[in-house]
Amino acid sequence: MRKFVLILAVCALFLGTSIAWAQQTDIMVGGGTLLSSSPYTASQNQPVVGEKGGPYPSAGFDILLHRRYGLNVEGAWKYKEGVYPGYGQGYRPILVDVNALFQPRLGKKVGLDLMVGAGAQSVRFSEAVASNCGYSTCANYLSSNHFMEHLGGGVRYYFWHRWPRVFVRPEVHYYHIQNNREFNSNNVVRAGGSLGFTFGGK
Repeated sequence: MRKFVLILAVCALFLGTSIAWAQQTDIMVGGGTLLSSSPYTASQNQPVVGEKGGPYPSAGFDILLHRRYGLNVEGAWKYKEGVYPGYGQGYRPILVDVNALFQPRLGKKVGLDLMVGAGAQSVRFSEAVASNCGYSTCANYLSSNHFMEHLGGGVRYYFWHRWPRVFVRPEVHYYHIQNNREFNSNNVVRAGGSLGFTFGGK
């Protein structure tokens, strides 16, 4: 979680320095859940955990750099630790992605957010005793990190038009997670919604 907060802090700094030259900047907070296939086998060599269910808070921002094209950064994490069956070990997936963004308008109040990019999933496995130690800190978890591709989309609806403009966005995200051995599938979908604030733009 500490690395995720650091990534968001760096992104926020980038966001702050970019507002001056960006055509439009959006900040979003939201939530959803993960959907994936159900486990189909149970053996010692095959995980029986489906990466699905539970609330996943999310946060992100995007910057339009040229007309309707820009950059999007988002992250989502499992709100409450799951328990890995058979081991009783807690785990928490964290997903972070960076995307090219296309944001066409469908009307004065309605638009689309279409994203394609890449990122990483970090699965944190908790430990009872802190053992993952560096030079000055110790952590009570071990991380398993995987590269992933991301494809997402949402429909934004503006219900507040004064500064800053405010929108809601139902959305769906597809992740292809490379070598996602801790779970039964490399393919995961996140479905949910966001509340967003738009600065600049028309």
